[in-house]
Amino acid sequence: MAAVLRLGLAAIGLIAVGSAALAVWPVGQPVELADLQGDVDRGAYLARAGGCIACHSDPASGRAPLAGGAPIASGFGTFAPPNLTTDPVHGIGAWRIEDFAKAVRQGISPGGDPYYPAFPYAFYGHLSDQDIADLWAAFRTVPPVADLGPTSDLPFPVNQRFGLKLWRAAFLHAPPTAPRPDRSDAWNRGQWLVNGLAHCGACHTDRNLLGARRVKARHAGSDDLPGGKTAPPITPEALTRRGWTVESLAFALKSGVAPDGDVLGGGMGEVVQQGTAWLSPGDRRAMAVYLMDGDGE
Repeated sequence: MAAVLRLGLAAIGLIAVGSAALAVWPVGQPVELADLQGDVDRGAYLARAGGCIACHSDPASGRAPLAGGAPIASGFGTFAPPNLTTDPVHGIGAWRIEDFAKAVRQGISPGGDPYYPAFPYAFYGHLSDQDIADLWAAFRTVPPVADLGPTSDLPFPVNQRFGLKLWRAAFLHAPPTAPRPDRSDAWNRGQWLVNGLAHCGACHTDRNLLGARRVKARHAGSDDLPGGKTAPPITPEALTRRGWTVESLAFALKSGVAPDGDVLGGGMGEVVQQGTAWLSPGDRRAMAVYLMDGDGE
């Protein structure tokens, strides 16, 4: 009995030591962007393309845009997109551009803690320093809103944020966004948007039991989205089989209307209304070209 007790105490000790080590394990890389000047208009465009407004706003609540999004219920608990206004207490008004860059590209808070992957930072890692400066310039124009909004409700052990460091080491994989010389400019631009900033794979890719995207099933659809929702496959084969073309897909990203006359609803309707409808015709067509894999063979 004494030996069993000693083994139990040793195991508890090892867990405690491991948890303490994880808690102090630094993550993220240093950033220096203070000298860059941002373009407000381009930053606002990137914010639309990146879904920032759609996710961090909740019109039904009556709160101002970017003052916090509707809570997202998942199998890991409820995540609440935070206030991104310039309020120094409840928003990001006290941040520096370096804090913003680490949050967006690395998923690290100003205090050095990892963000939960409900924030799709894995898709934003390809953004250039100038992209970040432009986004920052745009966010600095958002009026402050002194409203914390809803807070996340996460059970143990999910609420132990330091455990995310192990998750990141195992699953933080970014989809390809680097241009390919054998493809057209439109295809490469579409890849940059679809696989990166617009993060289409965040919804249209299934996830494993730990909430990580199944890399080999990119864009193959998901039947386990928050709230019991689903997302159809958007691979070239699946889109072609359902009657989509580059032209009809580009039109749907503007209008929300599918080839059969049906209206895209739910989460995709919000994506169109708050995001892709604001993009240039060239960017919407580039997304369609890439998704349909329509040229550059």
